[in-house]
Amino acid sequence: MKNNSKKLGEAELEIMQVIWKSREPVTSNYILKELQGKRKWQLSTLMTSLSRLCEKGFVSCDRTTGMNLYTSLIAENDYKATEGRSFLNRLYDNSIQNMVATLYGRKALQPSEVEELRAYLNELLKEDSTQEEE
Repeated sequence: MKNNSKKLGEAELEIMQVIWKSREPVTSNYILKELQGKRKWQLSTLMTSLSRLCEKGFVSCDRTTGMNLYTSLIAENDYKATEGRSFLNRLYDNSIQNMVATLYGRKALQPSEVEELRAYLNELLKEDSTQEEE
């Protein structure tokens, strides 16, 4: 990730999720419309957040078309991978096993979710062994 020392606040993350989901440049009015129900913002509040996201290097603003078009400069999965690793390191001493054990032990993770995780991990291992054979 380009700015791994920079973090998104909760509201900034919601804005980024709208931009990532669109997969093309978006206007501030589009973002405001998509955030209806989540945020009761005025356009000026959104513009302040978008300006901050530009300063942090998360988005770019193209003004050449006569309207501001916002585009992500950071891929969603790159950000999630970096933040996920940071979260795992801070809360669980970099151990996925510790995280799952804590969630399961506190009933925050259901047995069906553990089975879903097991199936996913088995599929990953199967894919890895198939790629090694090729």
